[in-house]
Amino acid sequence: MKLPNILTALRIACIPLVVLVYYLPFADHLYYAAGIFALAAWTDWLDGYLARKLNQSTAFGAFLDPVADKLMVCVALGLLIEGHSSWLLTIPALIIIGREIVISALREWMAELGKRASIAVSMIGKAKTSLQMLSIFILLSQTPDTTTAYVGLVLLYISVVLTIWSMVQYLKAAWPDLKSGM
Repeated sequence: MKLPNILTALRIACIPLVVLVYYLPFADHLYYAAGIFALAAWTDWLDGYLARKLNQSTAFGAFLDPVADKLMVCVALGLLIEGHSSWLLTIPALIIIGREIVISALREWMAELGKRASIAVSMIGKAKTSLQMLSIFILLSQTPDTTTAYVGLVLLYISVVLTIWSMVQYLKAAWPDLKSGM
C-alpha cells in the first residue's frame, strides 16, 4: 500500500476517534475533537500532494480519497447538528450533506458512461472543501452561542454558497448526458 493511500485510510480511522472524543466528558474535549478533525483534514491535502510528488496516484486512492472526505464532513456535520441543536446550523449542514449525495451519484453515473473526467474537481470545489473543513473545525471546537461559534457558522454559510455553486457547475457539465438519458 502506498503512503498517500495509508494517509487516506488513517483519515477514515480518525472519524470514530473524533466522535468518541467529542462526546467524552473531560475538560477541553471539544478542542481535542476539533484538533483530531484538523489533523485528518490536513492529511487530505498531504495525501494528494504526496501522490502527485511521489507519482503514487492509484485508482484505489482516487476512489477512497473523496469517500474519506465525504465521510469526515458528513459525520462531523451530524455531530454539530446534534450538539448545537439549531436550525441555523442544521439547514446548511443538510444542504452540504445533500449535495455530497447528489454529486457522488452523479460521478458514479458519469463513470458508468465513461465520462467521469467531464465532472472533475474544480477550483470552486477545492475552495468549498477548504472552507467547509475550516468552518467545521471552528464549530467542533466551540459550544453553541459563543462568538467564535458564530464565526464558524458564518463560514459554514459561505461554504454553502460555494457548495451550491460547485454543484451547479457539475450539473451543467453533465447536463448533455443527463438530458439524453431522460
